[in-house]
Amino acid sequence: MESLPGSKQTEPPAEEVPIENLTQSRVLGLDVGDRRIGVAVSDELGLTAQPVLTLVRKNRRQDLGSLARLVRKYGCAQVVVGNPLYMSGDISPQALKAQAVAQSLQQETGVTVTLWDERLSTTEAHRHLDAAGRLPADRRAVIDQVAAVLILQSFLDSRR
Repeated sequence: MESLPGSKQTEPPAEEVPIENLTQSRVLGLDVGDRRIGVAVSDELGLTAQPVLTLVRKNRRQDLGSLARLVRKYGCAQVVVGNPLYMSGDISPQALKAQAVAQSLQQETGVTVTLWDERLSTTEAHRHLDAAGRLPADRRAVIDQVAAVLILQSFLDSRR
């Protein structure tokens, strides 16, 4: 290392890590229903969740294919699936369906899939839409996305 005249020789600076290497992989959040799947994705730092889309369910194979494409598109290393347990903590019939989707998605993509307690997430989503002045008739298109955002944001907040 070359030094300026009159300056002391110092240790070379620590190697800088490119900013690209400081970011984490994104996380996909899912609110799985019988007719629709709400989808949200985290930012690259894993701090905030944003809505992506509402997937209208067709059949198991097509649903998994669509979800796997979203995992690849957003570069997700993890998927969080809402697990709608009963208030008692017991497994509900809908929770069994969500768990089956989670297991199939993990087998399909190879990414880590985490089940996340989503009790009352749809109720909370309705409250958010009420506060935003969204009319009940206009909610169907976005309610599942809002629920997916709430599920994913709860998961992201728990990691801090």
